[in-house]
Amino acid sequence: MPDASIEEVRRIIESWKTKTFEGKYFEMFALTVNDAVVGSISLYGRADKIASIGAEIFPDERGKGYAVEGLKLVMEKAKGMGYLLAQDQVRADNAASIALHEKLGFETDGYVYKNAKGRDVLIYSKCLIG
Repeated sequence: MPDASIEEVRRIIESWKTKTFEGKYFEMFALTVNDAVVGSISLYGRADKIASIGAEIFPDERGKGYAVEGLKLVMEKAKGMGYLLAQDQVRADNAASIALHEKLGFETDGYVYKNAKGRDVLIYSKCLIG
C-alpha cells in the first residue's frame, strides 16, 4: 500500500485484528524466516465455501519457495475451516505468480478480467477436497 498514509495503514492493521473485512472472515498471516518477515498471505472468506487467498513476498525474498509453503499452509487452514474452493486473482502479466499457482494445482479458464484497479487479471481456482 505505497500510497496509503501511516494513519490509514494503522487503521487497516487494527481492522485485521477483528478477523473480519466487509462482514466476512479475513485473516492476514506474516511469513517469517529466522524471525524476519519475508512476506504475507491473506485468507478471505469470499462465500460460505469459497476462500480467496493471496501471497505477497518481498522482492528480495522471491524465488526461495516461501510463497509455495505459505500458500500450502493457508490452504490447509481454509480446508479445516470448511472451505471447499480456494481462489486467487493473478495479474495476467505476472509470469512468476502464474507459474506458482499452476505448480500448486490451481487452474484458470484463461478469461482476462479487469480488477478494481483496472488491471488485467486471471482468476485461479483450486478444489481443497479430494
